[in-house]
Amino acid sequence: MEKAAVLGCGSWGTALSVLLARNGVGVTLWGRRREDTKAVQALRENRRYLPGVRLPDEVDATSSRPETADFWVVAVPSDALREVCGLIPDGSVTVVVASKGLEPATAKLMSEVVREERPEAHVCALSGPNLAVEIAKGIPTATVVAARDLDVAEWVRARFMCRTFRVYTSEDVVGVELGGALKNVLAIGAGMSDGLGFGDNTKGALLARGLREIAALGEELGAERATFMGISGVGDLFATAASRLSRNYRVGRLLAEGMRLDRALDEIGQVAEGVPTSEAAVELARRSNLDIPLMEAIHRVVQGRLAPLDAVGELMERTPRVEI
Repeated sequence: MEKAAVLGCGSWGTALSVLLARNGVGVTLWGRRREDTKAVQALRENRRYLPGVRLPDEVDATSSRPETADFWVVAVPSDALREVCGLIPDGSVTVVVASKGLEPATAKLMSEVVREERPEAHVCALSGPNLAVEIAKGIPTATVVAARDLDVAEWVRARFMCRTFRVYTSEDVVGVELGGALKNVLAIGAGMSDGLGFGDNTKGALLARGLREIAALGEELGAERATFMGISGVGDLFATAASRLSRNYRVGRLLAEGMRLDRALDEIGQVAEGVPTSEAAVELARRSNLDIPLMEAIHRVVQGRLAPLDAVGELMERTPRVEI
């Protein structure tokens, strides 16, 4: 039996562990807090982050450093990734980056962080419309595995793909990762739109303009525009911005309903990557001298510098222009 080490005992890491185990892979599910992993191991269920989903016998939860693995999956918050890379051995190991975000301090892609910490590793990124609860329940979806070397992407695909989880491959690592990271910012905006009581027209316009900002920023950083029209782009954006299962959507909705950010995050009880990523996105746009008014407005609302309704007014009153 092949062995995988999944770093991150939240809902996403747990769902990926369940998926791999159902595919016949033995999984070591690592979490930072011993009390959490001990409970998961004893109950055979992650009641804190993924309640109601039984862990297969092939999954072992632990807070101890995984000894060995045929490949490593990282599914931790973006601000913890660099430190967690210390658990991955040096050398030509295969690392699947499932974390969706940008490093807050540097605005770097998750794969860039892994390559800096483990230069010899074979790194790929996994991203798509992949809400953890639905994957664990076996509800059909698709994803993209992107790597500079397609042989690596195809090897990883064979470990994840099954009847309910269709995996495509890509060489556009930048595009796949940016789509997965920046859609979280727009999902906050979509939640704000619904929280303000607006309709589908508003959200449709918001997502269309937001996708254009993502694609423009991605092209500036070397991504292919077509990637943002695919599974890891518009597919992931639609799922995250339309679902109440999305943490980022829920944060945006609570902010629009008048709740402070700290209270909104406490109520959700998990990391909402769109919050730190909004700042990183603005920084990337500044470096590239790009105008991203929608993500900039969302960032200002998240920071508490702009009321949600005032943000709408500013965006609607911008100077008219040609669409594309």
